[in-house]
Amino acid sequence: MNISGAIFDCDGTLVDSMGMWNHAYEWLYDHYGSEGAPLDEVEPMALADACRLFHERYGMGASSEEVYETLCAHVREAYERDVKIMPGAREFLDELAAAGVPMIVASSTPKRELACALAAHDLAGYFVGVVSTEDVGGRDKEFPDVYLEAARRLGTPREGTWVFEDAPFGVRSARRAGFAVVGLMNDHDGRREEDVRPWCDVFCHGFAELSLPLLADYERPSRSEGAPLRALVVAGSPEPSSPSLVSALADGADYVVCADGGADVCHAAGVAPDVFCGDFDSASGPAVEWARSAARTCVGFPTEKYATDLALALECARHEASRRSAPLSVTLTCASGGRPDHALAVVGQLVGLGAAQARIVEDGYEMRVVSAGGERLWRLGPDAVGRTFSAVAVAPDTRIDERGMRWELCDKPMVLLGDLGISNVVTSADAEVECRSGAVVAFVLRDRA
Repeated sequence: MNISGAIFDCDGTLVDSMGMWNHAYEWLYDHYGSEGAPLDEVEPMALADACRLFHERYGMGASSEEVYETLCAHVREAYERDVKIMPGAREFLDELAAAGVPMIVASSTPKRELACALAAHDLAGYFVGVVSTEDVGGRDKEFPDVYLEAARRLGTPREGTWVFEDAPFGVRSARRAGFAVVGLMNDHDGRREEDVRPWCDVFCHGFAELSLPLLADYERPSRSEGAPLRALVVAGSPEPSSPSLVSALADGADYVVCADGGADVCHAAGVAPDVFCGDFDSASGPAVEWARSAARTCVGFPTEKYATDLALALECARHEASRRSAPLSVTLTCASGGRPDHALAVVGQLVGLGAAQARIVEDGYEMRVVSAGGERLWRLGPDAVGRTFSAVAVAPDTRIDERGMRWELCDKPMVLLGDLGISNVVTSADAEVECRSGAVVAFVLRDRA
């Protein structure tokens, strides 16, 4: 997705100040010897409105203006003395600035205090200006006014302007207004992921997980139609598939994504990826160098991150399908060897992907997600005759048919993760498995039964 402009929140996004604000309100309550409103009530409000509430509801100060100035003086001192810049923020701002992306700050904090926060960390030079909720009639971030005004001052189109926020009410307002939104989380501000993630285009735990190539690769889900995008994702399993298999799979793919350690297999197979992504810590040095030069796009991530390299690679495939307005058919290889916990998580990622077709192909087996909401029917083909077939329910209320096998099933209820469907044998070239409801992962083993 194009990024023509960037709007940054300040507190909790650029600077690590939410703890300071919490303590500042507590300091104010102690200063006036009064109880006060909970943080979740006053946080979305413009500061002047919060101070008016303190004066009118709790009787603080001789006037709301006095309360406001008292709190602001305390906050300015804390910005200069105590508040730190968010880790990785300067490096990300440098990356945007080097790419010529204009940036602006949009905050509920008053402009005088914003200037203090930015000056304390020498950040003001990155931005063409600052917009406070006081500039839009005091309308807080429950409304999109401050983001709309920031975009107007940037002069960038809304569809290409990204908003970087940490607050649930901020990401909701910005997304509803049509902006692309990055939700930034940390482990100490008390935000809940479930309040932020649903409203984000990109969700991350800090700036270290962000990069310009990541944002450029992102594409919002779109209505898909026509022929599917056949995406091959080559992962970095310690027990990889053979180069010959990877080469054959690539020949049938429209788009190849290489995840980190998969670079060694792609290199050996002579398969140049469209995208090379990951933290690049499990591929060999020569393979990383080759993949960086061979791939059209490289999307790097830090080693210490929440998402796995495979999850990032699957997202790259999903984004390309969205760009083409095509359904996604994904084939995953070099993914399931090695640790059993990794293999189980791989299956879970494919089940949750929501692709039109999702399968794992390794030298020893093929696995497909067969579901009522996706690929409902898998015709196994003549090459499967004599092979072991297994089906395991991965959704509640699953019912399947198995035809052309030693033990046939008809509208059979399957227990979630049960073993009823293990070790059947394919007996017919017309064998198939059909999912009437729920979902199964179905395996055809390449060794003979």
